[in-house]
Amino acid sequence: MQTLDSLTQTPDGALSSPAARRNAEAILAVLRAHLPAAGPVLEVASGSGEHAVAFASSLGVDWTPSDPSTDARASIEAWRAKAALPHLQPPLALDVLDPATWSSEPFKAVFCANMIHIAPWAAAGGLMALAGQVLPRPGGLLILYGPFREADVPLAPSNAAFDASLKARDPAWGLRDRAEVVALARANGLAETLRVEMPANNLMLLFRRT
Repeated sequence: MQTLDSLTQTPDGALSSPAARRNAEAILAVLRAHLPAAGPVLEVASGSGEHAVAFASSLGVDWTPSDPSTDARASIEAWRAKAALPHLQPPLALDVLDPATWSSEPFKAVFCANMIHIAPWAAAGGLMALAGQVLPRPGGLLILYGPFREADVPLAPSNAAFDASLKARDPAWGLRDRAEVVALARANGLAETLRVEMPANNLMLLFRRT
């Protein structure tokens, strides 16, 4: 599972993510304000699965987590079994770099947290292409969460250090330029509609299918 978090394993086999626990409430507040009241939502790169449980238990939507990692899907399934939520679906083995794994089902919204900076740039392209494929036109919603570079906003020292550590680990990783992400979204029929400042120098970016 691709993560920089310090995961611990619970007795029932689920992985626990400190970062997911820290940011869940702040993310949930934005999701509550902008997700549809009901309907299917796809989460890309769900990781440990704690976000999936937190959001599915607090929202009226039908939440489908996904991750290409077998370890991540095992953790998601462990959290799902423990939570026993009727509208939390089994995890999909979805890889944004492999269109053969993409769902053919439509979704009203796609959510992705902390993925595009710990993956090659092609993963951002895959995410946008996937969203363009599964979201309805017009109005389907893509929500991204994570750190970004912005030309008109000084990079916080903590984010600069984080970016350097990512590139030291893998030169293909690193904080993505928001303008480049917006352009990539536009090329896939998605228009940026909202930028929300989040704790710890993160952003949530919302895009609508045009």
